[in-house]
Amino acid sequence: MATQYDIHHTTTYRYRTPVRFGLHRVMFRPRDSHDLRVLATDLQVSPAASVRLIQDPHSNSVALVQPEGEATALSIVCAFTVEHVPSPGDLLALDPAAEFLPFAYSLQDRLDLEHYLRPHHEDPDGLLLRWAHQFLRSDAPNSTRETLKRMNAHIHTEFSYQSRDEEGTQTPLQTLAARSGSCRDYALLMMEAVRRLGIATRFVSGYLYDPALDAAGQQAGDSIVGAGATHAWLQAYLPGAGWVAFDPTNDLMGSGHLLRVGVARDPALATPISGSWFGEPDAYEGMDVAVKVTRRQG
Repeated sequence: MATQYDIHHTTTYRYRTPVRFGLHRVMFRPRDSHDLRVLATDLQVSPAASVRLIQDPHSNSVALVQPEGEATALSIVCAFTVEHVPSPGDLLALDPAAEFLPFAYSLQDRLDLEHYLRPHHEDPDGLLLRWAHQFLRSDAPNSTRETLKRMNAHIHTEFSYQSRDEEGTQTPLQTLAARSGSCRDYALLMMEAVRRLGIATRFVSGYLYDPALDAAGQQAGDSIVGAGATHAWLQAYLPGAGWVAFDPTNDLMGSGHLLRVGVARDPALATPISGSWFGEPDAYEGMDVAVKVTRRQG
């Protein structure tokens, strides 16, 4: 059943003295597909700015924002209404040849998935590879879906979640060593581990609907980790089912309450906002981010 959501996303950068701004790259608009349709959009920038909309190499919608003049704050406010039909990742049938690990992609798929199959982070001592192999069984065939579900659940239960507003992502080895991280760190760790099992993965940025934060759903129970800010997870390409979402932060599988914005082979390519400013070296005071996702009634 299709559900409509209102998304309101505000980001404000604060400065001690007036500064000038360079071009900012904004990736906030949800990604249209058969399961997600954008019904309305709005983008407000203060100070006034020129805005150009483009698509990046992954067909993500990107706003190129050039603020005008000097200011002590830069505010970017995005509002969207979307219609979402969640995909139950645990019910989608896989191609029989891909039901168990290891499996091989077709030649055509391998050509298109090359950048998502190749690991992007070094593992000189094989620590990440050994960590990934612990989810493989030695006493029975390894179901592709169940292996990924075990890894997804393990990160959720055995690692300590740490919210972080600063840009950047820990390397997979840093997350393994600390056994903690943000949603971006968890997604990258699982992506790189799954790639070492021969499965293509990509990074996803977006929003998370949490009924517990919705005035109409207070009875839903505990809050989902990552709501109230931008969220990150991953997708694995499973022949027969296509791109299937895994959220190790919340041990979710399938799109469920996950609303896609951008996809990329690496988190650095799906940053919600990136840009520059010019002024006194110590002018920057900090940033505030507020995200609200509510379900429409009726």
